[in-house]
This record gives sequence, C-alpha cells and structure tokens, in this order.
Amino acid sequence: MVKVIFSLFIILLSLNSYALSKISASVDKNPVVVNESLILTVVADDNIDINALDTSALLKDFIVGRTSVSSQTSMVNFKTTRTTRWTTVLIPRKPGELVIPAFLIDGLASQPITVKALAASDATASSQQDLFITTDVSATDIYVQQQITLKVKLHFSTELKRGSLTEPTLADANIIQIGKDNESENIINGKRYRIIERIYAISPQQSGTVTLKSPVFSGEIIMPSTRRSNFLSFADTKPVSVVGDDITLTVKAIPEQVSGTWLPSELLALHQEWQPEPSQFKVGDPITRTITLTAAGLSEAQLPKLTMTVPQGLKVYPDQDELHTGLNNERLVSQKVVNFAIVASQPGEYQLPEITIPWWNTITNKAEIAKVASQKITILPNPDVIQPPVATTPNNEIERPTNTAPVAQTVIVQDSSLWPWVFLPLWLLTLLAWFISTKRPFAKKNSQAINSNSVNSTYLELMAACKQNNGEAALTQLMPWARSQSNSEADANLLTTLDALHGHFNDQAFSSALTELQQSYYGKAPGQWLGSNLLQAIQNLHKKDHKAVSSSSDMSINP
Repeated sequence: MVKVIFSLFIILLSLNSYALSKISASVDKNPVVVNESLILTVVADDNIDINALDTSALLKDFIVGRTSVSSQTSMVNFKTTRTTRWTTVLIPRKPGELVIPAFLIDGLASQPITVKALAASDATASSQQDLFITTDVSATDIYVQQQITLKVKLHFSTELKRGSLTEPTLADANIIQIGKDNESENIINGKRYRIIERIYAISPQQSGTVTLKSPVFSGEIIMPSTRRSNFLSFADTKPVSVVGDDITLTVKAIPEQVSGTWLPSELLALHQEWQPEPSQFKVGDPITRTITLTAAGLSEAQLPKLTMTVPQGLKVYPDQDELHTGLNNERLVSQKVVNFAIVASQPGEYQLPEITIPWWNTITNKAEIAKVASQKITILPNPDVIQPPVATTPNNEIERPTNTAPVAQTVIVQDSSLWPWVFLPLWLLTLLAWFISTKRPFAKKNSQAINSNSVNSTYLELMAACKQNNGEAALTQLMPWARSQSNSEADANLLTTLDALHGHFNDQAFSSALTELQQSYYGKAPGQWLGSNLLQAIQNLHKKDHKAVSSSSDMSINP
C-alpha cells in the first residue's frame, strides 16, 4: 500500500513539474517543385492548445492546405513525455527561395526554414515531380459569354490511395464539366505517369482582364513500408496536394454595333431537311420539316429558340427540342434540332418564309446571319378529306335572319260565349310551333360549326398521326376529336376515357380499330401499330356525319 501511494506521489510531482521547453519545425522535402506540395511539421514538447499555431504568415508565399493536430502523452520509468504535433500541407506559389517564418508559442519560437522552389520547366524539377497538374485553354483573348474549353491533366507516378480534384474557379463565369474523365499513360522524361484528363467549358460573363484559377488536387499517396516484416502490416500513406498554373484571360465587351441576341461563335449554321422531299402534297398529308442549328463555342442554354411561321391554310406543330453537346477538334460544339409537322387544311401554293439567326463571328470579328432559304410547297386536293363549307356572303351583303316571327293578324269575332274557347287551343299550337321554329335552326348551326372546326384542327392532326403510324399522337388527339363531334357540351363532358368512345359512336369498325390501338400500347404484348384501320374508320364516321348534316339542313316546322 505504501508503494502505491509513493508511486502516485512521484507521478503527480512529475506532472506538475513538466512545462513547454522546445518548439521545432521541419519539412519532408527540400527543394520542391512549384505547384507541388510539401509537408510542414511543427512539434511542441508539451500538451498545447490546438489553436496555438498561427499559419497566416505562410499565405504570402504558399498555398496552405489542411492542418491536422495530434497530442500524445507517454511515461517511461516515471518520466512523462508530452508532445503536440501540427502537420500542414503547403504548395509554393512561385519559384525561388521561400522562407517559412519562425512560429511563436507561449514565448518560445521555432527556427525559420528556407525552401528552394523549382520552376516546373527546370531540368532538376523533372526528377522531383511524382505528382503534377497541367492546364491548357482553347483561347485567352475572347468575348463576353464566349465559351472556351479548359483541359486539365493530373499526372502521378506513385500509387494513390484516395484523392479529389476541385473545379477551376473564375469570378462571374459559368463553368461546367464536359463528359467523363479519361485515363491514359505516358512516359515523360523517362518516368511513366498515369494521367487523368478532365475537360471544362467556361463562359465569362463580365469583360476585363480576369484570372482563371487552376483546380487543386488533394489526396494521399502510398509510401514504401519501412517495417522489416510485411506480415499483418499496413502501408504507410502521405498527404499530398498539387495545383496547376493560373491562366490570365482577356475578355472583350459586346461590340456596340451588335443589336438583339448576342451569339459569339466561331461557326454558326442552319440546315433543313424534309420528310418527304418537298414536291406536291395533298390536304391532310403530314409534312415534316427538320431545322438543325449548329454552333461552335456556345452552350446548349445559349442557343436561341427556333420558330417557324406559316401562311393561312397551314398549321405547324413543333416537336420538343433535341439538344446535343460534344467536342470537335478540341472545340465545344452545341446543336439544337427541331422537327416541325406541317398540315394543310386547304389546297393551293404556299410560300414558307426564310428562317434567319444573326450571330457574331469571333474569328473575323464581324456580324453575320445564318439563314434557311424560303420554301415553296404545292398542296393538292385530297378526296379522302371532307372540306368544310366556306361561309360566304354574296355581293358583300349582310346575311339576314331567315327565321322570323310570324306576323300577327287581327281576327274579328262576333261576341259569343263559345267562340273564345274554340280558338284558344289553335292559338296555343301556333305559338308553340313558332317557338320551335326559331330555336331549332340555331342548334343545327352550332352543330355544323363544331363539325367545321373539327375538320380544321383535331381531325387533321388525328389523320396525320394515323398516316405516320404514330400511336402516341393518335392517343393524344382521340379525346379532343371525339369531344368536338358532340352536339352538346353535356355529351362532351361524358367522354372522359377511351372506353367511353366505343359506346358513343356505336360503330363496329371504329371500335375494332380503337381496340387495336389500345392493345398495341397497353396490352400484355405491345407491338408495332398501323394506323390505316383507324384512319379509314374515322373517315367513314366523318362521311356519315357530313351526309346527316346535309340531309337535315332544310328541316323546319311549318305550322
């Protein structure tokens, strides 16, 4: 018991008497190559606050990476040893002799260290580099919003355990990575390197002289083991960091003579294709005009919207934009493709206007215009399409109502108690007949108007989908077309599903064709759909409806 108490007393005495007496600083390599990392280690022989080390003085000549802190306490033969260790990753900013200043902690200071930083082009540096980054930009003298490419290559001759590569930075600029990383190998100055290549698209948004900051790689490399036996031993690792050279860019403002949309590009072109080839078409035939916009040095977001105007008698239905981005001769190329479906409702000759896009040529420094020439197409009558009647008023006269109220006539009846009761039913029948005759034609005109509108819009779109064997488009147009055929709003509101169409039209051919369409897309074994049966059924329904309207147009009630 006495021995235990004595030992505890000696330990407490040693703990109380221990104090900071020494601070040392060292680096893992000297000389070092610019943009390559070295490790600074600062050790204090006491348990010190982790925030006691101030590394702000290093920012003048070095890029300061992460700092790790560890504390250790050991006791040998009743002698206690305490250490606090700081480890910091440094990257020299410039070549030459750089000084790591002395660090002051609790009144004690370390010795300063002079580090010789070699330029990457130095012959001595080639043998020193196990890890380095190279950067290459497509252009340094550019315009605002002009897109350039930055190629970043990470070279390493040692084995990496882990690591991460940051993105380049540029104030007020859009930066995106293009594609995936590429891996390769190459021998440089007799040393074999593995290379990871990454490409960025950069678009500055402000003019002036700006600095493009290179990406920074931080990770750990596997070091050769210093242990005598490799049995159950773990490989040693070492933290590393490396950064590429910064790049200065000269960004020019938008020229004063430019008005409208600003599109700086090395090459911008428009191209068109027809399906089928433009010749003679029929009413209701689907015509596909494909417009392709190709631009070098512009992103997908910068490409303008492609529109097309058509004269009266034609309808145009643009498809969703198709966007593509790739590299061609180390230049970013963006492309927008739009398919325009054109359907004619009336025969005749139509002139499609040209499509123009103004842009700025960054090579010649001149404004240019990309264009697609105007196109003339001929539309012939189609016997399969029932043309809506054209409402005309001869001699520019205003059409007057044909259903007018009957003129009241005066009837003189001799005074009698029986005669008023005899004529009262006849008078009521006459009034009822007049009311029906004034309302019935109005309802018929509405029905004819609905049918006319259906021919001009949804009917033609549905026909085009059937001729193209486009089941998705046919499914989209079926419900609007069916509602347009209803004589009342109440009947149209009942058509909420495709199954309701079977009973609404009560036509065997239409029901069979609709079933084929549904099974092709919603059945257990979906297959290729052919729209010929549905097209024929819909045309037959329109012919029946047209005959019914024509036969009943002269009906009236004549009391």
